[in-house]
Amino acid sequence: MKGNNMKRMQKDKDMLEEYDFSKGVQGKYAKRYAEGTNVIVIEPDVAKYFPDHDAVNQALRSLAEIIKRQKGLPNKALKRTPKTAAA
Repeated sequence: MKGNNMKRMQKDKDMLEEYDFSKGVQGKYAKRYAEGTNVIVIEPDVAKYFPDHDAVNQALRSLAEIIKRQKGLPNKALKRTPKTAAA
């Protein structure tokens, strides 16, 4: 007999027999999925200084502003001299 050798799949208790997809929207999250993710993992020794994501973002924005200002300076102003390196 044809079907006797096949193992029966166990029914998942969380799955219904039938789902209604008539109100579903095709590709609703496709753009977001295609864009990927921007999750960055901060190591524990650094994370202890930032209580939440807002603190991390604020610190990074401040650092970005410093970098932007430094780029406007002539190269001589950015180089360390022996006098400033020892300070």
